[in-house]
Amino acid sequence: MLVIVGSLFAGSLFVIKTIPIDIFPKLNLPTIYVIEPYGGMTPQQMEGFFSTALSDQFLYINGIKSISSRNLQGVAILRLTFFESTDMAEASAEVALQVNRALKFFPPGALPPQVIRFDASSLPVGELVFSSPDKTLDEINELAVTRVRPLFATVPGLSAPPPVGANARSILININPDKMRSYNLTPDEIVNAVAKNNAITPSGNVMIGNMVYMTTLNASEESVKAFGNIPLKSDPTNVVTINDIGHVEDGADLTVGYALINGKRSVYMPVVKTGDASTWDVVQGLKKEIPDMQSLMPDDVHITYEFDQSVFVINAVKSLMSEGIIGAILTGLMVLMFLRDWRSSIVVIITIPLSVIIALLFLKLAGQTINLMTLSGLALAIGILVDQATVTIENIHQHLEMGKGKKQAIYDACAEISFPLLLILLCIIAVFAPSFVMNGVPKALFLPLSLSIGFAMIISYIMAQSLVPVIANWLLKEEMYKYKHGSMHAHAGLAMNKEEVHEINKHLNKEKKEPGKNDFFERIKMRFLSTVERMMPKRKLYIGIYLTAILAAVAICFVTIGKDLLPKSNNGQYQIRLSLKDGTRIERTEDMVHDVLHKLDSFTNNHVEISSAYVGLVPSSYGTINLYVSNSGTQEATLQIQLDEGFKMNKDVFEDKVRDLMHKQMPGVTLSFEPIELTEKVMSQGALNPIEIRVVGKNTTQIEGYADKLVAKLKQVDFLRDVHIQQPLKNPTITITMDKVKLAQMGLDPEKVAKSMATVTSSSRFTEKKPLAGC
Repeated sequence: MLVIVGSLFAGSLFVIKTIPIDIFPKLNLPTIYVIEPYGGMTPQQMEGFFSTALSDQFLYINGIKSISSRNLQGVAILRLTFFESTDMAEASAEVALQVNRALKFFPPGALPPQVIRFDASSLPVGELVFSSPDKTLDEINELAVTRVRPLFATVPGLSAPPPVGANARSILININPDKMRSYNLTPDEIVNAVAKNNAITPSGNVMIGNMVYMTTLNASEESVKAFGNIPLKSDPTNVVTINDIGHVEDGADLTVGYALINGKRSVYMPVVKTGDASTWDVVQGLKKEIPDMQSLMPDDVHITYEFDQSVFVINAVKSLMSEGIIGAILTGLMVLMFLRDWRSSIVVIITIPLSVIIALLFLKLAGQTINLMTLSGLALAIGILVDQATVTIENIHQHLEMGKGKKQAIYDACAEISFPLLLILLCIIAVFAPSFVMNGVPKALFLPLSLSIGFAMIISYIMAQSLVPVIANWLLKEEMYKYKHGSMHAHAGLAMNKEEVHEINKHLNKEKKEPGKNDFFERIKMRFLSTVERMMPKRKLYIGIYLTAILAAVAICFVTIGKDLLPKSNNGQYQIRLSLKDGTRIERTEDMVHDVLHKLDSFTNNHVEISSAYVGLVPSSYGTINLYVSNSGTQEATLQIQLDEGFKMNKDVFEDKVRDLMHKQMPGVTLSFEPIELTEKVMSQGALNPIEIRVVGKNTTQIEGYADKLVAKLKQVDFLRDVHIQQPLKNPTITITMDKVKLAQMGLDPEKVAKSMATVTSSSRFTEKKPLAGC
């Protein structure tokens, strides 16, 4: 037996080093996101040209439950929800096929949408923050992309999303309108000239003599300066180039958003793991690589890892270890106090860590990980499995007290309780049996918990019936358990047959006749028996009072205690969405964020350890970032703060006080708290709020009117907070109406006018299918 236990223990120690440590088990969430960026388009255009076309195609997918879209300026985000029994691998493949079909209906220049399966791996587990007192955001972004991002591949299980907070490097051609008109040029003609002078052509081969030469052509410009020499217009005597009407610079795309770290413009990279990777291993691997990343950066650029989400699982591991240690110590002390034998305490203490550690081996074999659910199951099992070894060792004491030999007493004690303990084990496991027939997310959550409890309980039962008797036979001394009133001895605790009943009555008579020799435990026992004897004549009354009080307490607790899937934790992290009037410029929104940070710092007495905010829109070239940071316009910002350990306040109380503070001091700011913990984000399946209400109508005016009335009614509900309409409905718009008859008379057409207008008001990068430069 010792060889078997030793082998299992050794295997378990090896498994502990290899088993993945994650926050959640594999949830198989039935949700897929489809993200389509197209810069320059309004939310209405994104809905009409992209969301509608995609939604029509997605209706052909098997298992689809609902389709919802969020259309922002320059990006459409569609969320597909499936029935829980759907094969998500097959669903993902069908979504990809339908996306390819929908591409045929997209406007020219549209890129294929990003299809992202939503699960725990879709959300960042932290942020890699870049800061510098001297470098510009574009310079920091370039360093992050070219030097740091490639190193993400060296960390197993780490994905590499693009940096957030700056724009992609771009060649900017700035045109002087007056000079352009003096040469009788249009923006569209300039864009066409740039595109035609940057043709992508393959190289060929020329065979001369015995050699084969590769032939290249300078069809594409090789330097920024060369763009200025691109000819735009010519006649026999003159050639007009870009340098004649403007200038070229090596810059960045148009700024539509800023990342702020502690109130300063910065750049950060969301840290996202791949599907099957361990959150703890990925974070630790990244932290080991940070010194190498820092060595590649200039001295004035600093890299830090913030908003670490892996602390949840490691805190759970620490809690399990501390609970196991405390449980073992307290159990040993109780055994020592009542059985008066340190050897028995050791026997009981040994079984607790063995059962937990060996349970990890079987969890690994079952394909599970160390996560919040399995750790919760093991923590719950600790309180149960201590009973099995305790009952076994106590029954061995009782049989030794009856005068039996040690081996016979151990055998009889184990045989006597083997079936009752097995029945208890089966009853406890039966409580968790429904998790095996659940579907979807509930099964993914509660099956690991049930397995961890079941494995720990079964192993504890086997240990109690095998290892405990073996160790007891080695350590226990039978002469210590011979009964003699007034001396140190073990106490019989069962009354299973006539012999045991006679033994207990014999001891009880001596304790009544010679009370002066009773020890502390015996005196407590006699007082308890006396109280029970007095209550027995009125037992019906006492039972009625007890049942009434218990049922009343249960009813009160059921009504007053909150109900949620997972418990809330207060780790000092908060995420706040801040909004100004629709259409507010990004500079004003940034000023508002600075004011909010200042007020939060004052409110917490300088206990804000770090803050991270994103102001405005995500650049269209980084469409997938909208899954991590998604604002509806330049008037909106998402703020994350981390309070230090010195600030102590209930989470709900803190949020209510911040709401009151902002309402009084910044009435023009709309504020709402959002999930920040990974557990809350995963359970909400990417939704920004715990409760979302969809209003459907025939037209936008009707929907807006009803939604305003609904918001007014919901704000009157006491327990609701942050009731608002997420989708901006009143974006300020300048509508330009073309007279198509006059256009025809002037030899123009709407397409040419639209391209020129887009070039002037935004950039030529949205008017060409394959633009190489932007004006």
